[in-house]
Amino acid sequence: MNGKIWIVIPARFQARRFPGKPLARLHDKPMIAWVLEACQAVKSPCEVVVATDDQKIAEVVKAYGGRVEMTAAFHPSGTARLAEVAQRNPQVEWFVNVQGDEPGIEPKLIDKVIECLRQHSDPDLIVSAATVLQDSADYNSPHVVKVVTDLKGRALYFSRAAIPFFQNKSAAAGVVTGDHSPVRQHIGIYGYSGAFLRRLKSLPPGKLAAVENLEQLNWLENGFAIELVACDSPWSGIDTPEELERFAAAWSGPGYAAED
Repeated sequence: MNGKIWIVIPARFQARRFPGKPLARLHDKPMIAWVLEACQAVKSPCEVVVATDDQKIAEVVKAYGGRVEMTAAFHPSGTARLAEVAQRNPQVEWFVNVQGDEPGIEPKLIDKVIECLRQHSDPDLIVSAATVLQDSADYNSPHVVKVVTDLKGRALYFSRAAIPFFQNKSAAAGVVTGDHSPVRQHIGIYGYSGAFLRRLKSLPPGKLAAVENLEQLNWLENGFAIELVACDSPWSGIDTPEELERFAAAWSGPGYAAED
């Protein structure tokens, strides 16, 4: 894989369940600053950009030494926000989308996504990540997106439902959380080509994507392959102030965990 790589952090102020989420304090700094610093710590040569529609977020990012791309106020997803950035920057060939509400994101995971893009160098391939489910409650929760793959590690389907269906219910609880489980928890990091992002608007809307409200299903429905790299961290996105509170109690910054 040759060409410029940008890590883009989409960050909007008007989150429905948590307005102002990127600016919420996590220990000694805003959440967006933690994500920015994690992205800046990757080993792969790349540019880190925060894509936002909010001037307050832009000012905080600049105060922490980050670069900002201002975008339109409304986008249906982080990927759509990246697509606007890609349209304005045709010189960038590859993009990694790191969610602005995942302060626990590990730089090594971002590097793994970039390495996977580099190995395949396929403009039609999308790279994402998955981790082991923490417990059976996550398996049954509609707020935790599950993914099943083929034998080569490419996504077959994503769902908010408890997939796959286990005929042996008594065995399911132990199976879903194991290393050899047929189901994983999806982690919302994406790597894709600028060419893919620039034609995103022209893709026909998928029926499954509308039912589940999962943008990645639209890509599968349109014939794009999604390769999944393994993620060791259990942390996922923060959607509410309560989730931020729980996260803060269990996390003390990169490389550290709170004592039990």
